[in-house]
Amino acid sequence: MADQGFLAHQRRAVILDLVHRGGGVRVADLVEQLGVSDMTVRRDLDTLARTGAVEKVHGGALVPVAGRALDEPGFEAKSGRESGAKAAIADAAALLVQPGSVVGLSAGTTAFAVATRLLDRPDLTVVTNSLPVAGLLRAADREQAHVSPAVLVTGGAPTRSAALAGPLANLTIESLHVDLLIIGAHGVSERAGLTTPDLAEAQTNRALLACARRVAVVADHTKWGVVGLNGFAELGAVHHFVTDDRLDSHARSVLADRVGELILAREPSGGHDPA
Repeated sequence: MADQGFLAHQRRAVILDLVHRGGGVRVADLVEQLGVSDMTVRRDLDTLARTGAVEKVHGGALVPVAGRALDEPGFEAKSGRESGAKAAIADAAALLVQPGSVVGLSAGTTAFAVATRLLDRPDLTVVTNSLPVAGLLRAADREQAHVSPAVLVTGGAPTRSAALAGPLANLTIESLHVDLLIIGAHGVSERAGLTTPDLAEAQTNRALLACARRVAVVADHTKWGVVGLNGFAELGAVHHFVTDDRLDSHARSVLADRVGELILAREPSGGHDPA
C-alpha cells in the first residue's frame, strides 16, 4: 500500500479509516503502509488529534473517548438487540458442544441464548459466571427432574451485565478445567481484539480463557469495530468465532485470517431487527 504520492488529506483519511476499523493504529504500521516518514505520520496524527478525530497516545492513536465504549448497558437493555442474529449464532454455537463435556458460558445475552439450546443435554456440566444463565439452568433442572446440565456458578460480585466477576470468581475459575468456553464480547476489533468496558469482567474473562481447552466467541456483526476500555483476548486465541452473515467483508477477511474457524450463521428470512 506504500505510496509516496498521497496528499495530506488523503493520508489522513486513510489513517482515520484504519483507526476506526481496528480501534487504534501504531505509528510504525502507518509509516510502512503509507510509505512516508515517521515525522510525517506524527504530524498527521497531531492534526487529527487537534480536531478530535483521534486520540493520540504513545506510539500511535486510538478512536477518541467519545467514540469508544466506556460503559455497558445492563443485561435487560441488551436482550432485545439483534435477536434474530443472536438466535442464529446460538444455534450454530450449540453444535460445537460435545456430549459429556464441561462447557464454560460467559455472561452476556448471546451466551445466554446458547444456554437455552443446552437445556435438554443431561450429560453436560456448565460452568458459568452469568447470573441469568445460572438461573435458567437451575429452573430447568427443577422443572425437568434433573434432565438439564449440571451447573457450577463461579461466585463473585455482579456487574451491570449480570456477570459474576472479581477475585473470588477468578480464584474459583483457576482451579477448573473446561473443554469448551463459549464467551461473548462487548467489542471486537482487528487491533484491540476482544474488549469490555468493565475491568473486573475483563480479568474474569481472562481466567475463563486460561482454563479452557477450546474457545468459541459468540458475537453478532454489530460488535465489530467496537472497542471497550479493557482488552481480554487477542483474536489469535480464538478457536471458533461464531457470528451472523451480516458481518462485512473486511471483518470476515480479518477473522478468517486470525481465528481458527470463522462460522457465519444465517438468520431466517425476515429475522432482522427493525432499524
